[in-house]
Amino acid sequence: MKMLFGYSTCFLLFFLLGCLSEPVDSRTLHVDSCSFNVHTHELRKYYSDIRSHAISGDTEIGVKLLDRSLMKHVQDGQTCCFLRLLLRFYLERVFSNYSSPQAHHQRCSSALANAFVSIRRDMHKCHCHCGEETQRTFDSVHAEFIKLQTQQAAQKAVGELDTVLDWLEGLR
Repeated sequence: MKMLFGYSTCFLLFFLLGCLSEPVDSRTLHVDSCSFNVHTHELRKYYSDIRSHAISGDTEIGVKLLDRSLMKHVQDGQTCCFLRLLLRFYLERVFSNYSSPQAHHQRCSSALANAFVSIRRDMHKCHCHCGEETQRTFDSVHAEFIKLQTQQAAQKAVGELDTVLDWLEGLR
C-alpha cells in the first residue's frame, strides 16, 4: 500500500506541474544575415502585467519615443542593427531607470530586461552593420528620451513596449 501511495503521489505531482507550466512560445527570427530565438509569449506575458501601470503613469502624452512608422521604415539590411540599438536603449536607458512602487511590477520589468539580455546575448554572434540613417534615427530616439526627466522617459518607453513587441512579432 505504501508503494502504491508513493507512485500515485508522484504521478499527481507530475500531472499538476504539467498543468501549471506554460508552453514556451519560442520562434526563430531571421534578421538580415542572422537568426536567433525570441520567446514572444514570455515577453507579452510580462509586459501585459505592467502595461496599464506604465501607460497610466505616462504624463507626457504629446511625446512619442518609438512609433510604428519609425519601426516600419527600417531600411533593408538594417533590421539587425536597429534591433541591436533598440535592445541597448531599453537595457541601458529604460529598464535601469524604470521603477514601480509595486514589487510585482518590478519583478515583471526585471524579467523583461532579462529576456532582452538573452536576445542581445544570442545576437552577439551577429555581425550587424549600422548605416548612417539607422544611427541617426536612434540618435533622435535618444534625444527625445533625454528631453524628459529620466524616470518619466523610462515610464514612457515601457509604455511603448507594445510597439516594440508588435514589430518583433512581425519580423520573419
